[in-house]
Amino acid sequence: MIQHILIALLSAMLAVIWIHPKLVKIANLKNIVDCPDARKLQRTPVPVLGGVAVFFGMVLGIALTSGYTDCQSLMTIVAAMMIMLYVGTMDDIIGLSAKFRLIIEIGVVALLIFTNNIFINNFDGLWGFYHIHSDIAIPLTIFAAVGIINSINLIDGVNGLSSGYCIMASLIFGTFFYIEGNTPMVILAAVSIGSLIPFFMHNVFGKTSKMFIGDGGTLVMGIVMSTFVVNILSSNTTLTTIDDNFGLVAFALAVMSNPIIDTIRVMSARIMRGTSPFHPDKTHLHHMFIEIGFSHAGTTVMIITLNMVVIAAHYLTWYLGGSVDMQLYVVIATGAILNGGLYYTLRHVSDNNIVKRIFKAVGRATHFERKGAFLILQKLSDKI
Repeated sequence: MIQHILIALLSAMLAVIWIHPKLVKIANLKNIVDCPDARKLQRTPVPVLGGVAVFFGMVLGIALTSGYTDCQSLMTIVAAMMIMLYVGTMDDIIGLSAKFRLIIEIGVVALLIFTNNIFINNFDGLWGFYHIHSDIAIPLTIFAAVGIINSINLIDGVNGLSSGYCIMASLIFGTFFYIEGNTPMVILAAVSIGSLIPFFMHNVFGKTSKMFIGDGGTLVMGIVMSTFVVNILSSNTTLTTIDDNFGLVAFALAVMSNPIIDTIRVMSARIMRGTSPFHPDKTHLHHMFIEIGFSHAGTTVMIITLNMVVIAAHYLTWYLGGSVDMQLYVVIATGAILNGGLYYTLRHVSDNNIVKRIFKAVGRATHFERKGAFLILQKLSDKI
């Protein structure tokens, strides 16, 4: 199985390395760019076809691997990814209403549910529930999956954050599925990592080769992340080879903690202000880090690190024998403190506060762009 994983990962990676510069040229030639405005953080127009590159690598990786492993169950997922790519890319180019996008997302998730007969119906003993009826499981799955899709889309605010986060999540989910023996999900995780790594390098370090993943890419990766979560929490796919006391709901939420909690916090605050929950603003956690002096790369590293702390808290709680209920409570509390608690603390305390001074000092230390190793990686990214 290891060799099949490597084929999937490397073929996806090489495909993106090959197609990325070509898409940058097309995007610049046809003016398919993301222009700066009062809400966005870049200063110049940036090509926005990164999602096309990532999708190309993932599909090629799956196609090449399908000759060695049974990837039949991924065909519907690829179709869902393609729909999301088209919708997201249209949104990048001409703009679509939030209502239209939401309808499409619901339809695509419903397609996955009824085609693959996989939905969230395994609570693994949480609050005394094990398997829940499909009348509850299906709407719950649609709500959760659409929420995940939009949470991945909403964290895409600084260079490398959405792609770096999805690399981390795919690695952890892929490891879980490898232990469980779920080969199709392992292959999906492998092609996700392989496609995102070269894009991440261009997005973070590139200058002439920089390209945004765009809504096309975040919607594709949102489908992938929601697919991972649904497969973990479906009694039709989870083999439970992991310890019976391992809280699956808590584990899935721990990996997805920052996007989900950040989205809940931001949308709740918008509703309380009397505005649409889909109205864009600058109240995400990544905006706060930028405002107190972090670089884009520093913000990405910080947020992914905070998410990994939540994952570590879940693992430690399980390792120490905490119940599946306790594991969930620890994940929620840790995630809320590291997102909402940190956000409101650093946004509202004075500049002389010791906590804020520490974070400002760390933020200043992250400004290593265009010098040293960063400059070497920039030249390498722009060359390939």
